[in-house]
Amino acid sequence: MNGPDHSGAPDGRVDDTAARVPLPRSPAGPERPGLPHEVLRSLLGAWALAACSTAETEAVEEHLGECGPCADEARRLREAVGLLHRPESLEVDPTLRNRVLENCLRRRPPRIPVPEWAASYDAETARLDALLRDFGDAEWHTPVRLRWFEAGVPATRRTTVAGVIAHLLSVDGMVATALGLEDPLTDAVAKAGPDVRGAAGPAGRTEAFWRASHFPQTRAVRGRWRDQSHQLLRTVSFTGGSGGFPVGYGDFTLPLRDAMVDRAFECWVHADDIAKAVHYPYAPPAPRHLSRMIELAARMLPLAVAAHRGAAPAGTPGRSLRLEIEGAAGGQWLIPLDSPADPVPEHEVAHVALDGVEFCRLAAGHLTPEETTAGQRGDRDAIRDVLTATASLSRM
Repeated sequence: MNGPDHSGAPDGRVDDTAARVPLPRSPAGPERPGLPHEVLRSLLGAWALAACSTAETEAVEEHLGECGPCADEARRLREAVGLLHRPESLEVDPTLRNRVLENCLRRRPPRIPVPEWAASYDAETARLDALLRDFGDAEWHTPVRLRWFEAGVPATRRTTVAGVIAHLLSVDGMVATALGLEDPLTDAVAKAGPDVRGAAGPAGRTEAFWRASHFPQTRAVRGRWRDQSHQLLRTVSFTGGSGGFPVGYGDFTLPLRDAMVDRAFECWVHADDIAKAVHYPYAPPAPRHLSRMIELAARMLPLAVAAHRGAAPAGTPGRSLRLEIEGAAGGQWLIPLDSPADPVPEHEVAHVALDGVEFCRLAAGHLTPEETTAGQRGDRDAIRDVLTATASLSRM
């Protein structure tokens, strides 16, 4: 501060640590004491920081209306406090990790880089692990409700935060076995009943893991899930190649490159489920990762539409719907309505526009087609069929 020195401090700064003068109280409430100018001057720093008592505040503010030099000093102090206390969120920027890593890798590229098609899995597992890091015992047992679509209708399953991580461990294990790694569920499946043992898909494996434990899952499952995710990333970095060899999901298969994006998508969806259960904010993936998830869902839609609509009506080949995903991660796709074959742009009968995150929530079974706020134009039946088929991409 460059104002005149009225504080008595050796360096000319206002001394806001001066001893407070006791303020007498009466049954009628705090009084405004007749304090000398020097004491009121010494209280300006505390006043600027809103650290004065009610009586002190009233006394200082009454004095500021009468003393020009103190009023100027008070204004300068308030401006300084405003500079020191900018309103900033305490939440870490979700893009910080990626920016730090990219900056480090530009300086020293890794000898064995993670393939680009596995980068979204790397980012989403790291974000979820950061969310879980400081959870106490109570948070691990917080109820979480899994949601998806089954046979065209919403389905739910109640579990806990630890149960969700066990589910991710179970399904990630299908990728692990395809890569020749140890299946984390070998013992669990062997102990499960025959109804679960025969179910080779994600739901069956998860049920087997849940039933094999005599006690509810605890925080210990985090270490197993994290170690497996690290193993997956190391293995695809060394041996993944183009990511073309298949990963079985029970009743369907995906190329490894698509399976890693699928696992990143489910990791984000369930991390968001956990965050909502513990009332914690959780941001969507970075646009470049979200774009891969949207693109995978859009590529899977033609088969889902064909399964939903059944046999194509006679005499209507080549009809299509234009799906437009808005935002930085978006794009446009022509979705065939009559067969999974290449659609004909000239036979476009409908157009749907959706926000990217909302499209992903629909594909995860967390929204119904009726709950979407899609911009729609054209054939209403075709629009309803495509939105319903999008929800059918979800699973437990």
